[in-house]
Order: sequence, then structure tokens, then C-alpha cells
Amino acid sequence: MLERLNHVALVVPDLAAAVAAYRNTLGAEVTEPQALPEHGVTVVFVNVGNTKIELLEPLGEGSPIAAFLEKNPSGGMHHLCYEVDDILAARDRLKAAGARVLGDGNPKTGAHGKPVLFLHPKDFFGTLIELEQS
Repeated sequence: MLERLNHVALVVPDLAAAVAAYRNTLGAEVTEPQALPEHGVTVVFVNVGNTKIELLEPLGEGSPIAAFLEKNPSGGMHHLCYEVDDILAARDRLKAAGARVLGDGNPKTGAHGKPVLFLHPKDFFGTLIELEQS
């Protein structure tokens, strides 16, 4: 069911500072910031060859990652994103196996313009999992 690792997401308290560190200090290629109001975040992607690092900053008062930053003021790893070839089949298989799909269970459009779902971290050893249709 799982294909490749699409990205590792890091929540950061200051997106501009994080971009500067990755671009200037590490010499990485970094995309332009993209506001995703429906997800309550602003994102950039750091290209690292075989995968990406997604840097997330809260966007707006109701951002779902604001609570993460309250608990982790310096930021930290937020989730892993894996590609799947059929997100609805993956969802149905996971639900049948007892995994909890967050939200209403229907895919939303993610930062890459593709359908995504999130799986409860308590079902995957404390790690929030994002699935993205390849």
C-alpha cells in the first residue's frame, strides 16, 4: 500500500528564519512560501534529492499546529507523509483494520494539489501519518 516517503514535516516558529537556515547555511533548494488557509498553515518545501522536508508555520488564529508550537516552542517534527496509489482504497483498508482517519474521513487537497488524509498518531506509535495520492 505505501509507496515512497514524500516528505517529513517540521513545524517551525519562524518560517523566514527556517528558510534562511536551510537555504543559506545548508545550501538547500527551497520553494517559495505557500499559504494554505484551508489547512491553517504556510508551507515551503526543501528539496533533498530523494524526498522533501516540509517546513510549516501557523497561519491564522485557528491553525491546527499552533498547539504544537505551544508545547514545543522551538518547533519539531510534526508528521511523515507517504504516497499511496489510491487514497480511497488506502483509507478503506486502514479503517477496516481499525486505524483512525482524522477529520471527516474524506481527503482534502494538500500542498501538492493532490488528495491527502491524516491518520491518528496513537495508531502509529506516536507519529502523525499523512497519506498523499501519488
